[in-house]
Amino acid sequence: MKRIVLASVLLFFFFSNGAAAAAMTDTSYNLYKDPKKPINARIKDLMSKMTLAEKIGQMMQIERINATAQIMKEYSIGSILSGGGSVPRPRASPEEWVKMVNNFQTGSLSSRLGIPMIYGIDAVHGHNNVYNATIFPHNIAIGATRDPNLAKRIGAATAVEVRATGIPYAFGPCIAVCRDPRWGRCYESYSEDPNVVKAMTTIIIGLQGEPPNKGIPYVGGKDKVVACAKHFVGDGGTVKGINENNTIATWHQLLTIHMPAYYDSIINGVSTIMVSYSSLNGVKMHADRDLITGFLKNKLQFKGFVISDYQGIDKISSPPYSNYTYSIEKSILAGIDMVMGIYSHTDFLEILTSLVMQKIIPISRIDDAVSRILRVKFTAGLFENPLSDLSRIDSIGSEAHRELAREAVRKSLVLLKNGENSDSLVLPLPKNPSRILVAGTHADNLGYQCGGWTMTWQGFSGNNLTEGTTILNAIRDAVDPATNVIYSENPEPGFVKSSNFSYAIVVIGEGSYAEGYGDSMNLTILEPGPTIITNVCVNVKCVVVLISGRPLVIKPYLESMNAVVAAWLPGTEGRGVSDVLFGDYGFTGKLPRTWFKTVDQLPMNVGDQHYDPLFPFGFGLTTN
Repeated sequence: MKRIVLASVLLFFFFSNGAAAAAMTDTSYNLYKDPKKPINARIKDLMSKMTLAEKIGQMMQIERINATAQIMKEYSIGSILSGGGSVPRPRASPEEWVKMVNNFQTGSLSSRLGIPMIYGIDAVHGHNNVYNATIFPHNIAIGATRDPNLAKRIGAATAVEVRATGIPYAFGPCIAVCRDPRWGRCYESYSEDPNVVKAMTTIIIGLQGEPPNKGIPYVGGKDKVVACAKHFVGDGGTVKGINENNTIATWHQLLTIHMPAYYDSIINGVSTIMVSYSSLNGVKMHADRDLITGFLKNKLQFKGFVISDYQGIDKISSPPYSNYTYSIEKSILAGIDMVMGIYSHTDFLEILTSLVMQKIIPISRIDDAVSRILRVKFTAGLFENPLSDLSRIDSIGSEAHRELAREAVRKSLVLLKNGENSDSLVLPLPKNPSRILVAGTHADNLGYQCGGWTMTWQGFSGNNLTEGTTILNAIRDAVDPATNVIYSENPEPGFVKSSNFSYAIVVIGEGSYAEGYGDSMNLTILEPGPTIITNVCVNVKCVVVLISGRPLVIKPYLESMNAVVAAWLPGTEGRGVSDVLFGDYGFTGKLPRTWFKTVDQLPMNVGDQHYDPLFPFGFGLTTN
C-alpha cells in the first residue's frame, strides 16, 4: 500500500510541475554547473529542474550505515553523517575514509542532476572519530585560555584534518552556555559566561575561513569545512542540568545569556545551525517556529541551513517516536531544513510528499529549505570539487597540530591551590629529585584524558584506541633521566610513607561520558580517587591534577592537597600538562566557570545574588 501511495504522489508532482517534467527529459543546458555564474542564479536554475522527490531527498541526512551509493543515486539524498564512533572500521586509515566518502559521492554524482551530497561528522575537539588524529582539549578547557586566536587556530587545524579524510562538514562548534555543571555536555561549553562563549566563535573562522562579507555563509577552499553552531538555543540552561530537559527563561534571559554567541556566529559566516533536543518554556526546540523561522531566519537573517540534531524531530511527538508524521510536519513548518539521522528515507519521502500534496506544508517551505542547502553546497565548492584525493593525509596527527594542541593544554590549566601561602609554594616542581611518585586512575589513561566524543560516542578507558601521550609518560619525559619515577595507581599508605619520595603527582578525575550519560547529581571524583588522595597526600607532599569536564566536589580533600590543578579534558597531548607542572611555562588559565563548594549550591553562576563559591569564575593562580 505504501508503495502505491508513494508512486501516486510522485506521479502527481511529476505531471503537475511542467518545469520539473521538462527537466526530466532536457538537461542539455545546466547553468547551475557553471562556477562563473552567481550562486543565486545557479540555485534558481537547479531548483527549476528538480522534482519534488529530488527536493525532499536533499533535505535528508542519513547515517552512513544506512546508505549505499545506489540509495544516494536513486533518491538524491542530500547528506550522510558519521555519528560518534561510526567508522569504516576500527583504526581505519585516512585512505579508507576517503575511499568510503568518495564511493557515496560517486553515487550522488550519478543521479539525474548530479547534485553532490555533503558528508558530516562530529569533529568537536579535533577529528575525534579518526585514529591518530590530533585530539584537542574539550571546549571548557579552551574557555579557560581566554584566547580567541587559539580557538581560531584550532579550528583551522581541525578543518585540515577533517578535509584530509574527504569530509567537508563538521558539526561544531558547540556554543552552549552551560549554567549547571550537572549537565553531561558541560565540557562542550566554553563557559558559563556568554561573553567568553561569544569570544570563542572565532573557531568558526578557523574552520571555514575569513568571510569576505560578514553575515554570509562562507567556506574558503579545500582546507576548510562547513561549520555548525549548536545547539539552538538554551541547551545549557536546562532544569538541574538534565540533558534534553526544559529551559525556563524569560525573553531577556534568552537574549542575554544563550543567544549572544549565535549573533557572532552568524556574523562570522557560519553555514549551518543545529537545533537543540531541549525545550524552551515547555516547547520543543525542534518544533519552535517562532525561534527557528521567526527569530533565527527572519530577525537575525541567517542565510545558511538549519539542521536537526540526530533523530531530534522524532522526539517532538509524545511519547517520543510515536507519531512520525506529526513530527515531520511540526519540524519542517518550524523551519528545519535538513533532518539528521533519518532511519527510513522512503518513509520520510512518502510522508513529507503527502503533507505537501495535502497543502499542510506549502511548497514554498520546501523551496526555502532546499535553496539554503544548495547555497551551502555551492559555497563550499562541492559542485566543482565533489571528490577528495589523498593530498592532505599527512596533516592528520601532524607534529604541527600536536604542538598546537600541546599549547592549548598549557594555556588551559588552572592553578587552584599552590601551597598555603607564598612561603610554601609547591609549583613549579623540580625536575631532578631522586625519586618521585605518580599515582591515580587518570595518570596513564589516554581515554580518560580525552573524554567523551573520542573514537566512540562515549569515549573510552585505556590507551589503545588512538595515539597520544599520557600524563605519566609526559612526566617521565620531562624529569631528569636520573630521576626514578614510580607509578602506582592506588598505592598503600605504608608504601608511600616509607618510600622517601620527594613529592607525588596524583592524577584523578571523572570517567569518560557524553550527553545524558554524563548527567550527574553528585559530581564526585571517580573511585578510588578520594582514597588515593588520602593514601598519598597525607604521607607525602602532593600535587593533584584533576581530569574532568567540569568542577567536581573537592572541598573535603582540599586541605590535604598541597597543590591542585584543574586540567579539564586535555586530549592526546599530555606533555602540555608536564610543561607547566615543571615550570617550562607558567600557569595562565582562568576558571571558565564557578567552582562550587557543594552540589546543593547548584545552579550557581557569577553574578547570582547568593554567590558563594569555593573558587570564583575567573580565578586562577599564576606562576613564573
